[in-house]
Amino acid sequence: MARSIRTSLFAALAGFTVLICLCYTGLAVVIAYVTEDMLVERLLLREAAAIEQHGVPARPRSDLITVHASRATLPAAVRAATSPQDQRAEVFATGAHYHLMAREVPGHGRVYLLADVTPLLAVSKVVQDVGGVLIFFALGLVALALLLAWLLARRLVRPLQALALEARSLAPGGVASFSARTRPDEIGVLAERLETSFNALQAALRREHDFTRDVGHELRTPLTVMNNTLLLAAARPMQQAEVRQLQAGVDELRATIDVLFALARAEHIAPADFDLRACVEQSLLRLPDIGALVEERLRIELPQRLPVSGNPQLASLLVTNCVGNALFHGGPGCRLAITWGDGRLVIANTVDAAHLGEVQGFAHGQNLLARVAPAMGWEIAFIAGESGYRVEIAP
Repeated sequence: MARSIRTSLFAALAGFTVLICLCYTGLAVVIAYVTEDMLVERLLLREAAAIEQHGVPARPRSDLITVHASRATLPAAVRAATSPQDQRAEVFATGAHYHLMAREVPGHGRVYLLADVTPLLAVSKVVQDVGGVLIFFALGLVALALLLAWLLARRLVRPLQALALEARSLAPGGVASFSARTRPDEIGVLAERLETSFNALQAALRREHDFTRDVGHELRTPLTVMNNTLLLAAARPMQQAEVRQLQAGVDELRATIDVLFALARAEHIAPADFDLRACVEQSLLRLPDIGALVEERLRIELPQRLPVSGNPQLASLLVTNCVGNALFHGGPGCRLAITWGDGRLVIANTVDAAHLGEVQGFAHGQNLLARVAPAMGWEIAFIAGESGYRVEIAP
C-alpha cells in the first residue's frame, strides 16, 4: 500500500525526535557516571598525595578510604577482580562498589588505597528514588515531540496535498487553476509550472481537434466539386467555366490549408504591431479583377494609417477571406465598401439576387472566420440583410 507524503514525513520527524531523545539521555547518563568517577578519582589522588608527603597516616582523611599495606588485607572481592600489577581498578561487588589505587610510598613500599564509594553513587540513588518520575516526564516529552512532529508534518504537507487533489480533479479539456500558484515558495513555482503546462497541453489538444475537424469539414466541399468536375470532363471536353471552377477549387483548397495552418500556429506566433490599412490594400491587390472592381464597385474610406496589434498573417487571411466572401456571395455586380469607424473595420457588400456568384479566392464559411479573429484577441460580427451583408472587425 502506498504511503502518503504526510505519513512519510511524520515517520521521519518522529524517528529523528526519538533518536535525539535517546542520544541526549545516553549522553546525560554518561556524563553523570563520569562525574562520579572523577569525584572518586580526586579523593584518591588527594589521599595519595598526603601519604607521599607525610607518610601513611593512622587514619585517612576520608571515611570512605582505607589504606592497606598489602593485598592480603583487601576484601576478597577486590583481590579476585584485580591483579598485583593493577595500578587502578573499579570493582563491582554485591552491595558494594570499590575503587582501588596502588601507589609506591618511600619507606613503606607499595600501598593500596581502597575507596568504598557506595554512598557516593548519586546516579543509582536518583534512579531508585525518582526513576519513575523521570521516566514519566521523559515519555511525556517524547509524546509532546511526536505531537509537534505530527502537526508540523500536517502543516508542511497540506499545500502539496491540496495541489495533488486539485490536479487529480482536473477534467480532460478543462482549464487548470491551482490555488497554490500565488505562494512565494517552491510549491508556488511548482503549481504555476503545472498550471501553465497543463493549460498549454489542453490548448494544443484543442488546436489538434479543431484542425482535424476543420480539415474534414472545410476541404470536403471543394474536393467534391473538383471531383464532380473531373468526372464530367472524362465524358466530354471541359468548358471554360468548368476550368475556372476547377481553378477556383484549387485556390480554395490552398487558401483553406493556409488558414488552418495559421490557426494551428496562432498560439506560437507572438503578436506584433502593424498597419491594418496596408493589410487591406494587400488583400485587395490579390484579387484577379481588381481593376474593374476599383473603377466601378469599390469604395474605401480608411485613415492613412491604422496601427493595430495582432498577427499580421492571420489578419491578412481574415481580411482576404471577408473580401472574397463578399464578392462571391454578392454576385458579379455587387458593390463593396471598406470603411473604418468607432474602432471597427467594416466590410459591406450589396447582394445581386439576379446573378449567381462564381467561386473566387477565399470562400470559406463563418466558422473559420469566427476562429481567426479570437485567435488574435479581436472581435468579429456578421450582419446579414435582404439587400446587403456586413462584417465588422474590432481589432
